[in-house]
Amino acid sequence: MSYQEADLVNWTEFAKSRSELGTAFLRILGYFREDGEKAIGAIEEAIRAHSATALVTPAHTLKGESAQFGAYRLSALAEKIEMVARRCVETREAPDELIEDVVALRPCFTETMALLDRDANPLVARRPTGFGRRVDSPAQGFGRAV
Repeated sequence: MSYQEADLVNWTEFAKSRSELGTAFLRILGYFREDGEKAIGAIEEAIRAHSATALVTPAHTLKGESAQFGAYRLSALAEKIEMVARRCVETREAPDELIEDVVALRPCFTETMALLDRDANPLVARRPTGFGRRVDSPAQGFGRAV
């Protein structure tokens, strides 16, 4: 299965992680955001430098951390980058075939984090109001029917 076919977020895995991490969940999710930004920056820098070796570690890290939160598409994309980069290291080729995947990485991360943040923070999560209309943010009424 290609990364494009993977669910953006597997909510069962997300809920499992949330339950297992308990009160540390939001803090760990914040670390994931910081680490993800750093990993993506390192991956982008490595692709600009045509360095397959420099792609491997940040892609591997992003793959594992993404999977922990059920961010399956991001994890699959990072895994593809890691595996192709490893092959390129072994064959001593430049990782140019990964350019499109690396370009897709940041938007995938941004979209994923928006969903994770929405579901992780009950004050900004989408809630049904009872009238078929959803209230999307605290400024709109904390889930009250409007």
